[in-house]
Amino acid sequence: MGENPLLSDTKLKSAKPKERGYRLTDDRGLCVLVQPSGSKLFQVRYRHLNKQKIYSIGAYPDVSLAQAREIREQARKLIAQGIDPVEYRRSTASGLGFDPNASFKTVASEWLETWSVGKSPRHVGYVERRLAADIFPLIGERSIESITAPDLVMLLKRIEKRGAHDIAKRAHQTCGQIFRYAVATGRIKSNPAKDFQPSDVLIAAVRKNFARIEAKELGSLMQSIEVYTGSAMTRIAMKLLAMTFVRTSELINGRWEEIDREAKRWNIPAERISAARKDIAEYIVWYNDERPHSSLDDQTPTRVWLDSLMPLKVAA
Repeated sequence: MGENPLLSDTKLKSAKPKERGYRLTDDRGLCVLVQPSGSKLFQVRYRHLNKQKIYSIGAYPDVSLAQAREIREQARKLIAQGIDPVEYRRSTASGLGFDPNASFKTVASEWLETWSVGKSPRHVGYVERRLAADIFPLIGERSIESITAPDLVMLLKRIEKRGAHDIAKRAHQTCGQIFRYAVATGRIKSNPAKDFQPSDVLIAAVRKNFARIEAKELGSLMQSIEVYTGSAMTRIAMKLLAMTFVRTSELINGRWEEIDREAKRWNIPAERISAARKDIAEYIVWYNDERPHSSLDDQTPTRVWLDSLMPLKVAA
């Protein structure tokens, strides 16, 4: 009987992405991984030294079904000789079925398959969306070997133009990872993303200070917190922030063992103090008008006297 392949161009073109990646099988180990982003990556599944392994070929339609089957046969010949095709590709400049004109999108799909292992679906989905929306439309179909640093600068500036400064920086990071993968697999000799930093070409983001209130508005703020109708825990937390001037993270990550009941104080250890105050050995909050003995000098700026603060209630 003649060969009756399970895959066809019609099936490949009609394959729709799902929430999670899935595979369509051909035969003799060949399959295509349909990723949530919509990309379709040819793979050869095989065993080597009693371990299940995957050999990535390239993305469809950059690699045709006929080419994928031909590369699968080349891989099977290596396996029959006891040679791992993945290791063979890594150890040779040309690799197995290597196309020196492979597109950026093809290489990015291979990189994504390796990089995504162990990452959260949410993180992987975010990277896939950024590739599809911001990177592939501009350089996805180009030979990865032809892409230069100025091409990447143009890409970043295009993203920056719509006000997405942080996304532009992340695009530079993602492209750099993909180019490193291309260097490691013998596609290119150098990583163009290493030739510059985002700060070299992007306008520095304007830092905005957090909103503040005037001293005369403090009473109104405290009254608003007092009648806040949301979560009681949130209301208490807001009162504590206003009365102690600790950072939000210092309050959220507070531990009961930091409360000295006898001394009636809260000792925040150095390892939990924000980076902006790392020169402080320990942050101490007194929480009533009784002044206990302390080895700290009275002028130590890390001491916050809160004569009017009601004693904290510590859970039994």
